[in-house]
Amino acid sequence: MADDIALQVDSLQLFYGGIHAVKELSLVVKRGQLTTLIGANGAGKTTTLKGICGLHKPTSGRVLFDGEEITGQPPHLNLRRGLVLCPEGRRIFPDLTVDENLDLGAFTRADRASIATDIAKMHETFPILRERATQRAGTLSGGEQQMLAIARALMSRPKVLMLDEPSLGLAPLIVSRIFKILRELKQQGITILLVEQNARQALDVADYAYVLETGRVMKSGPAAELKHDAHIMQAYLGG
Repeated sequence: MADDIALQVDSLQLFYGGIHAVKELSLVVKRGQLTTLIGANGAGKTTTLKGICGLHKPTSGRVLFDGEEITGQPPHLNLRRGLVLCPEGRRIFPDLTVDENLDLGAFTRADRASIATDIAKMHETFPILRERATQRAGTLSGGEQQMLAIARALMSRPKVLMLDEPSLGLAPLIVSRIFKILRELKQQGITILLVEQNARQALDVADYAYVLETGRVMKSGPAAELKHDAHIMQAYLGG
């Protein structure tokens, strides 16, 4: 595996119930880049992420992370390796405070001083979380909960951060803030695999993109080029 490749997926096949959801899917995520998967509902984007991190076991194909095959390995082991999924729907702990949620994000770590430093860093990156530090997470707005979910995932110091639909259901102003944060994370050198229905915003922030249709990669290439592809514009960008 090339040194610049953080994650590689080869010919992945996944079934969801009786549905052949992902068909011979291959992709590469390079270190320090933001790679995005775009496609309509039911294209297989979320199932792909779950197959990569171990929540769904592939029927065939393989997943390589940091040069090591991890196909079908349990998600908790992949998390300890540094492959971290921030799932659709946020899944924060509503009865715990914001800072307790952040602390739980670092449950694989024992370095308490560094954890405290990272919580302070999350407060800088997401200023609203500093204001809400002692507030129960369930009382936050949808956008604030999404920021908390991303911050909690970052607390594990991921080598690859996988984000599933971070803008889903949020107001346009909050969506802009989320994508501003993604740009900042990319500038910090964090490797990101982003699943997103908001194709225009995803292609604006990404380095490389894969377009999924009914479980297959229909097209891939540099995001800046796909933004100007006639089929992509018609199907996903309203052009």
